[in-house]
Amino acid sequence: MPVRYYDWIAHHARRTPGKTAVIDLASERRWSYAAFDDRIARLASHLRERAGVGRGDRVAVLALNTTDTLDVQFACGRLGAAFVPLNTRLTVPELEYIVGDAAPRVMIHDDELAGVAAAVAERCKVASVLRVGPGGSYEAAIAAAPRLDRPEPATLDDMSTIMYTSGTTGRPKGAIITHGMTFWNCVNLGGPAYITPSSVLLTVLPLFHTGGLNCYTNPVLHAGGTVAIMRAFDPGLALRLISDPSQGINVFFGVPSIYQFMAQHPDFEAADFSRLVIGGVGGAPMPVPLLKAWEGRGVALQQGYGMTETSPAVLALDREDTARKAGSAGKPVLHTEVRIVRPDGSDAPAGELGELWVKGPNITPGYWNRPEANAASFTDGWLHTGDAARVDDEGFYYIVDRWKDMYISGGENVYPAEVENVLYQLDAVAEAAVIGTPDERWGEIGVAIVAVKAGRGLGEAEVRAHCAANLARFKCPGVIHFVEALPRNATGKVHKPTLRERFGSPTAIDRAVRAAAS
Repeated sequence: MPVRYYDWIAHHARRTPGKTAVIDLASERRWSYAAFDDRIARLASHLRERAGVGRGDRVAVLALNTTDTLDVQFACGRLGAAFVPLNTRLTVPELEYIVGDAAPRVMIHDDELAGVAAAVAERCKVASVLRVGPGGSYEAAIAAAPRLDRPEPATLDDMSTIMYTSGTTGRPKGAIITHGMTFWNCVNLGGPAYITPSSVLLTVLPLFHTGGLNCYTNPVLHAGGTVAIMRAFDPGLALRLISDPSQGINVFFGVPSIYQFMAQHPDFEAADFSRLVIGGVGGAPMPVPLLKAWEGRGVALQQGYGMTETSPAVLALDREDTARKAGSAGKPVLHTEVRIVRPDGSDAPAGELGELWVKGPNITPGYWNRPEANAASFTDGWLHTGDAARVDDEGFYYIVDRWKDMYISGGENVYPAEVENVLYQLDAVAEAAVIGTPDERWGEIGVAIVAVKAGRGLGEAEVRAHCAANLARFKCPGVIHFVEALPRNATGKVHKPTLRERFGSPTAIDRAVRAAAS
């Protein structure tokens, strides 16, 4: 029999009504659990009575980070509807595809994105639109509506969210997220991240991404803690907030670039990190030199691994192992199973690379309107992650790279993350990325794209010499490009499709450079 879904916010509104639940840093609004619960109840009532939202309907949100997004998430839960957060960096045609696919009954947007939202809503014939912000229709709707009198009963198996992946290999896919997936993620992360009712989280990643929503925003709210939402990431502001005793921030999560930008900020050396109980990191392989930089400031960054489709936690590194196992994503979280699988479907032994497969109650049941993707992504309930990984003899897992990012040079597999890690050892390197590109002689060779720190000098010869001293010859980049900054997606990850488009086709000059270096 399916297990019932219980509303966390309603629970904490009864148990600790006066405690601060959420803080919107940009607008300086603060909501206690009682006030947060009331907003959710009134928004749910408006959506049901005025917009006709019911079980199975979708509600889309296009907004920069705001506590209002969390209102919508929990209001959808009370209606049996699905919350659809939209990537704010997408263009109208990109959003048109996603909104057309999800077919929401309502779109909620903020002032800054009003033009985009209006265009998408018109093209996709969205019936109802609410504008967030002072004097907007969203606040007016909440103020005018009574509290929802009868929430729709739901189970952990019911869909709560449709979260669209980045679509770097074709059209975006909408991963179906159930109430159970989100619940099990709260349980799975609660221990390794030391989340308790005393947790005060600074959320800097976008709430349309699983990292922003579930690492650790939802787990902290599930525990009855406090979440402070930053509208858009600012490294200096983040350092000031974490350093300020009056804020009480003791939980933080970011992708590697977040920690990189903070470490490169002038205020980093003077920042006070003494209250941080957990500094979590995930989303991409973390350069070991950057881990060491934070370790030098007394912060042991705890790496982890997950995906939108896994809610997201799969692996987590315990605090006690951060220095000894630097570079590892840790061990499997409590309620999940993992395998490392060879191309023939057999299990790879310790030390051998394979694809990571995952199974458990934290795994998506599939993709919205994509039966062909479901068939290709699962084997007997095991989700194929597409990530190359290995496990050591102590059971610690290492995510080497995306299978699709690997290239083959002279018959040898090259994983860009390994080469990037070596490039980051150069102190003058601000950012670095490596891609493979076709080569007549070797099949493929590596192209390194490097951004240099302001005021520092770095030449191609120095990069080549460093790589030659630290990498096998076939792993050394054949081409090196210097740029001002690397392209990134909304969550801060380097956007390699853009790099492939710009640098993936070798020119005659590139070939001449390679010939001179060989």
